[in-house]
Amino acid sequence: MKKHTLLILCLCCVLIAKGENGYDLWLRYKPVGNKTLLQSYRENITTIITSGSSATMDIVKNELSTGLQGLLQTTIDHGAAVNRHGAIIAGTPRSSPLISNAGIAIPLQQAGEEGFVILSKILNGKRCILISGNTEKGVLYGTFHFLRLLQTEQSIQQLNIISAPKIRLRMLDHWDNPDRTVERGYAGFSIWNWHTLPGYIDQRYIDYARANASIGINGTVVTNVNANAVVLTQPYLEKVKALADVLRPYGIKIYLTARFSAPMEIGGLKTADPLDASVQHWWQEKIKEIYTYVPDFGGFLVKANSEGQPGPQDYKRTHADGANMLADAIAPFKGIVIWRAFVYSNENPLDRHKQAYDDFVPLDGTFRPNVLVQVKNGAIDFMPREPFHPLFGAMPKTPLMMEFQVTQEYLGQGTSLVFLAPLFKETLESDTYSKGKGSTVAKVIDGSLEHHPLTGMAGVANIGNDINWCGHPFAQANWYALGRLAWDHTISSEQIADEWLRMTYSNNPRFLKAASRLMLESRDIIVQYSNPIGLHHIMGTSHHYGPAPWVNNQQRPEWNPVYYHKADSGGIGFNRTATGSNALAQYQPAAREQWENMQTCDEKYLLWFHHVPWNFRMKSGKSLWEELCYQYYTGAERAGKMQDTWKSLQPFVDKQRFEQVNMLLKIQHTEAIWWRNACILYFQTFSKMPIPASYEQPGKTLEYYKSLRFPFAPGI
Repeated sequence: MKKHTLLILCLCCVLIAKGENGYDLWLRYKPVGNKTLLQSYRENITTIITSGSSATMDIVKNELSTGLQGLLQTTIDHGAAVNRHGAIIAGTPRSSPLISNAGIAIPLQQAGEEGFVILSKILNGKRCILISGNTEKGVLYGTFHFLRLLQTEQSIQQLNIISAPKIRLRMLDHWDNPDRTVERGYAGFSIWNWHTLPGYIDQRYIDYARANASIGINGTVVTNVNANAVVLTQPYLEKVKALADVLRPYGIKIYLTARFSAPMEIGGLKTADPLDASVQHWWQEKIKEIYTYVPDFGGFLVKANSEGQPGPQDYKRTHADGANMLADAIAPFKGIVIWRAFVYSNENPLDRHKQAYDDFVPLDGTFRPNVLVQVKNGAIDFMPREPFHPLFGAMPKTPLMMEFQVTQEYLGQGTSLVFLAPLFKETLESDTYSKGKGSTVAKVIDGSLEHHPLTGMAGVANIGNDINWCGHPFAQANWYALGRLAWDHTISSEQIADEWLRMTYSNNPRFLKAASRLMLESRDIIVQYSNPIGLHHIMGTSHHYGPAPWVNNQQRPEWNPVYYHKADSGGIGFNRTATGSNALAQYQPAAREQWENMQTCDEKYLLWFHHVPWNFRMKSGKSLWEELCYQYYTGAERAGKMQDTWKSLQPFVDKQRFEQVNMLLKIQHTEAIWWRNACILYFQTFSKMPIPASYEQPGKTLEYYKSLRFPFAPGI
């Protein structure tokens, strides 16, 4: 016992001294530090027994072997029979006689196609742990879950776990271009090197698949929604096939974005009209070709008639006409079409908040069964905080798929520590009241509210070719959170933070208490110092980096921040009540009641729905102007304290990652002060009120902040 303990302490000291680059993500498999649990694990895990010779079961076997040897620091035998206590038996009832005879048919019925069971059993008089599923994918997911239990130092004495995903399609959307640039990417270039595919398979592709499988992600769109038709040409389909072959054993299907004008751009047709027979035939033949390369191709993600992208409305057709044309062509292959609802037009004078609802609600019930309408969590565009999209709960006959943004386009980008699970949960737990109280957004997208069998959740990926995948070390947690919530949206933000911190950094209770608080407060902090009280879309033009609430020169009115905050001498905020744009009418009565009265509106959304006088009395007793100053200054102050929290954790973190996060937190604090000063100085030109004397006065002028330029900011 003493030798084992000494070995583990020495290894931990070496780890902290050496540092880590973050490449291993949450799959580090470092030695278990709790000596009591370590002894228990070693007594209960002695042998690995796997069945089946498929690529997926080979992965299961290798993952168990690698994980257990790393965590337990001991040799684990491989066997075929239960000869002693502590066997881990992994397989399906079809491939493993041990499992088929273990009497677990009822639990497996609850697991479904992709779920798993992990059970403690006595077989042949020996203590065993069964990891099983109805499919090999289920066994793979169960394997990662079991290893997570050990990584997070949970008891494995009496296991009785049955887990099935609540959502069928759990996807990453890559905004990656063929030239390896990544739109809104802050972690380097794309991991997909199309130039060297199909001949060269980067190990990173395999590690990407493994990381996704570990959190239950089963689909990936490898190309940008602002699509390029070249990916549908034969040379690129050969490259797509190579990627699909890598992803398949990990349970991941590949999807592509379809440029609606592809029949014209690469097919030589004179039209892309979805009701034109030649266009329909072209897509039918193209889809047949795709399936010759990728037999399990998942389908298409389509951005149409939005931000300049071509679409069916170019031909006076509806979104349903466009989606159904593709859906009919892909249906024989059991593929699906994901049609984005992110649509707005500068020719449409209506509040941008209303346009998607007006376009799609009249089409409810007209989409084919293999079409998912993908809806962003809010009606504007992945803002730091926004109310749930009114489409949720407004299209009961159509399966709606959630689209979150994991990459931090409006949330500090690659320099800020912002944990997004609270944002995701805030949306999922919002009540649409579409079928009475309790009709949450989560119940809309998991199909339970309207009994839709086709369900999905996607996240715009934050992955690049940086050594640690995501740029900011803590940005990895948002990739992790997306996968965990897509599998089970009832998991709390606290649990997700705890799991990720334990697996990525340390199980030490002192570390966890402070680091968890740091993560869980981070989203609220950035809202305070950038977009408080319901302000939104006041960031810099094009690059979306930093504050620019003064911008009013963009060619499209809804691209200008002044369109959204509408600050004037009378007040600030967008009136979306019946006396304004009336966007509130798109919500169910019980939902809009919480926002329609300025006096009782949840102050998180006050300026989202109301144009509020500067001297309006807030719940705090402060005037609106005083509250705005308080929020900006408090947020910036809290951003500074994040550094202090992180510095207190230095003893528990390796030097490399500690210094990396420490430097980034300094940048974040500087940017928080930038946001604070720039916004307060600008809005002060309308309020004509002084910044309270108790606050540090800005050291730069408004003109200085207006003069800042960032021509090479990432993510454009």
